[in-house]
Amino acid sequence: MVSLGHPRLSGLGRNPAAPQDVLVRLAAHEAGRHGMSLRRGQLADAVVEALLTHGGGETAVRLHGDRVSPAMRRRIAEHPDPAIRDAFADFVRYLVDQAVTIGIGGLEEAYGQPRTALAGAPDPKLRAAVAQAWHDRPEAVQVGLLADPDPLVRAAATERERPGVPPEWRDRCLADPATRVNVARYVPLTADQFAQLLRTEDEDVYQAVAGNPHLSADMVTRLLDIDDPLVRVEVAQSRHAGAETRNRLYALVEAQRAAGSLDAKVALEWSFAEPTWLREAPLDERMTYLDCPHAVFRRVLASCQDLPEDAWPQLDNDPDLGVRRAAARRPDAPPEVLERLVRAHGDVFHVRPLLVEHPSFPRHALRTFVDEPSPYVQRLALEDPELPVTTLQRLAAASESFLRGAVACHPNVTDALLDQLLMDPEPGVVDSAAANPALRPTRMYRILTDADL
Repeated sequence: MVSLGHPRLSGLGRNPAAPQDVLVRLAAHEAGRHGMSLRRGQLADAVVEALLTHGGGETAVRLHGDRVSPAMRRRIAEHPDPAIRDAFADFVRYLVDQAVTIGIGGLEEAYGQPRTALAGAPDPKLRAAVAQAWHDRPEAVQVGLLADPDPLVRAAATERERPGVPPEWRDRCLADPATRVNVARYVPLTADQFAQLLRTEDEDVYQAVAGNPHLSADMVTRLLDIDDPLVRVEVAQSRHAGAETRNRLYALVEAQRAAGSLDAKVALEWSFAEPTWLREAPLDERMTYLDCPHAVFRRVLASCQDLPEDAWPQLDNDPDLGVRRAAARRPDAPPEVLERLVRAHGDVFHVRPLLVEHPSFPRHALRTFVDEPSPYVQRLALEDPELPVTTLQRLAAASESFLRGAVACHPNVTDALLDQLLMDPEPGVVDSAAANPALRPTRMYRILTDADL
């Protein structure tokens, strides 16, 4: 967490190279404590003691599990101050009450019981939390949750496709308003079950059914007349929709979007729906989609790795950027294809691994990206851990704070550059500079002295 008022302290709290005595001193300041809450690994006992002394229950919330040693866990469990002793358990109970998902291990630690016992707890909100968090629960536990008297629990138990709904429970779950939409998304439906779902005339049910991957051709045909953009797109992506039907459905949704329909905009631009079945289709069938006018089909095709060699040039030059990026992730993507794509459009940092981390990417070309006009492409030059200091200096003077922040994180940054970035007007840049392991201990102590710590 970046402290807007004290970013040096919050960054220093995250710094993996900060000595123990630095962390102990930082514990006296709220910004330092927030920074330390983001550190990885176990905290030394002396640091935990300092955090408890200065942070009280607010800090104790984060001191649990592998974050602290067994000795400090016992120390917290026996602490005379209930605000510290019960901090984590109270926080988890609050999350459960607010229906915020938390890991099953956290639930067990907070409630002091195994997951098998928690699945039968008196509080339905806790049972629902277990259903959301315990993904690999046995069938016997799942059946108990499906039979739960509280609809909140039954809904949570059917939220995901796994562990699933046993065949003998499907009729009951499809008839239950609490579970109907969830289950309609993924269980194989009989003709009678499908017909019953359509009779609900519920748009949420229609959308769930339309995305069910197990529909028969006849079921898909019966969905064609539903005037809902999300349903139309799902049906258009079905394996049972022919090219003419698919084109007609997309044209209808395009027209709805042009007329100002937000639902149509969501269906075409923000939906995660895609024809995943295409990846499992025979190669000959998949190749018929190479020239499909709808980019989502070409993107799925490009994510396959067994296509013939003559297909890749067309996918590498596809008009849709998403298709080109999907194709570039194949193991044998040519270096020139990867470099050209990244140089023109940058990379997508929330999708890992990055394209510049591809084994075939010409890493020597990274430092040349600094001369590209786009700052987002220039940013990729900083993926070179040995980037020359002169280049780091150039990027540290950029007007874009995300470039300066990336320089502040670079392993080759100099003392002088870190001093410069520690004075940056953007708190996030300062925080990153203070968190850089290259920061010398003498500079860390100076930061503490300046803050009267």
